[in-house]
Amino acid sequence: MAFVEPITLSSRGVTLVPLALEHEAGLQAAAADGALWNIRVTSVPEPQDTRKYIEDALAMREAGNRFPFVAVEAASGRVIGSSSYHDILAAVKRVEIGYTWYAKSKQRSHVNTACKLLLTTHAFETLGCHVVGWRTDNFNFASQAAIERLGARKDGVIRGHALRRDGTIRDTVMYSLRSGEWPEVKAQLLYSLHKPR
Repeated sequence: MAFVEPITLSSRGVTLVPLALEHEAGLQAAAADGALWNIRVTSVPEPQDTRKYIEDALAMREAGNRFPFVAVEAASGRVIGSSSYHDILAAVKRVEIGYTWYAKSKQRSHVNTACKLLLTTHAFETLGCHVVGWRTDNFNFASQAAIERLGARKDGVIRGHALRRDGTIRDTVMYSLRSGEWPEVKAQLLYSLHKPR
């Protein structure tokens, strides 16, 4: 039995559904909302590469080290982005949340907070994780700010860690949240989602 089993998570008008080949057109449309593949510090697929992006994610799922989801807007049924559990370490009950991107029209909305709340709640309260982690490019300042708004703590920077799509080498900023910190962080995330905008 896999540590992360297929599940659909839903709340606040967003549903996270296990990624499948049938989501290709929806992911293409979400990525086209803002031409997100042109952002140097993300891994959003170009339209012609979307099927390979899905196939690679599904191969990682089969290997047990990633579980990808698509984010679907509940009211319209439209795919609005993607996120994954990855670097899954069942033996130490740790997952990371990443490979996350949303259509430009959904950025700076409640969507990221709602999806992270769903994934983090499931990780701590269902999977029994001790630690949930996040990582991002050292030049992806928007992602760093979003992770910090979630309540994660910066662990440090791994220098010369990974290749970007343009062939340059990135430093990776690492964040984590421990299970003992989760109740307070969860309360803050719920407050953020319910406060008047």
